[in-house]
Amino acid sequence: MATHNKTKSRLAGLALLAWSGMALAAWELNFQAPATKAAQTVIDLHDLMMIIIVIIFIGVFAVMFYSVFAHRKSRGHQAAQFHDNTLVEIAWTVIPLLILIGMAWPATKAVLNMRDTAQADITIKATGYQWKWGYDYLKVEGEGIRFMSLMSTPPEQIRGAAAKGGNYLLEVDQHLVVPVGKKIRVLTTATDVIHSWWVPALAVKQDAIPGYVRDTWFKAEKEGIYRGQCAELCGKDHAFMPIVVEVVSAEKYSQWVGAQKQQMAATADEGAKTYSLAELMSRGEKVYAANCVACHQANGKGLPPAFPALDGSKIAKGSKAAHIDIVLNGKLNTAMAAYGGQLGDGDIAAVVTYERNAWGNKAGDVVQPAEIRAARK
Repeated sequence: MATHNKTKSRLAGLALLAWSGMALAAWELNFQAPATKAAQTVIDLHDLMMIIIVIIFIGVFAVMFYSVFAHRKSRGHQAAQFHDNTLVEIAWTVIPLLILIGMAWPATKAVLNMRDTAQADITIKATGYQWKWGYDYLKVEGEGIRFMSLMSTPPEQIRGAAAKGGNYLLEVDQHLVVPVGKKIRVLTTATDVIHSWWVPALAVKQDAIPGYVRDTWFKAEKEGIYRGQCAELCGKDHAFMPIVVEVVSAEKYSQWVGAQKQQMAATADEGAKTYSLAELMSRGEKVYAANCVACHQANGKGLPPAFPALDGSKIAKGSKAAHIDIVLNGKLNTAMAAYGGQLGDGDIAAVVTYERNAWGNKAGDVVQPAEIRAARK
């Protein structure tokens, strides 16, 4: 019986060892595959530093263990008595200095290259918000294009009510699209707290600081989709700020620019349109889920006192003008951000209508895009 139990224990141990090995193999412990020359340089520098460190480690500990073993007291060795050795002191000063210079030289060249944002083909401003990114195409082809990029992972996956997708927490509703082989300058800033725009495969990581404009650049060498995240702790939904950069051919980029400008032109005409309550409620629910639900919650109950409830609130049941104003311009010294620069007239009209008629708020009010356009003036 004891032998049988020992056999079972050994088999269980082997199974656990095999499982742990497979689990470790499934982990991605290396860098993302580089998509830029700068990213390849970073990996090469990492490998070079590791080789130097390993050589030093092996050399130092080999000498130390040899000295301890070969000159131990049991073999009759006596400790040498001396006060100084000029040659040794010069050696242990000069050799580390040369090693550091050898490490610092290529690293400094790489950093200086990564900071050189001159002669960019396209300039894009990336603005961090709690908790999404906004993009403005500022120069050359695509100038004037502007959109918000929000995480599109379904809430059911986050709550554990559905199986997690392949790009869990790393997919967005609108990609940042750029052409292959072009130098892209990215200006970073923020409207609320510090964020950080980070895409490892492109070797870009730049803080986005309120009131400041920083810059970085990349030049993708191959087409593909490259994913990153906000790398600066920025609040409760910090983990829900993915970045997706889609690198396409010059032809596809031109097609994308054309489609975006058509969409923007259609949005600009919304001020002349009139929508029914049902249309606004349907659209407003989507806008609310994308922009408001993190703070005010899906049931409108909020997270008091930081994020007040909208269900039954004075704002949602009071003056339409006051409601529109706070959505457009935010509220000072609170977490309520200004959405006038983030959303179009149609989206703001829809979300205000939704908030005034959802949950227990049955105001029956309908807010049209023309009212939002008038309130902006």
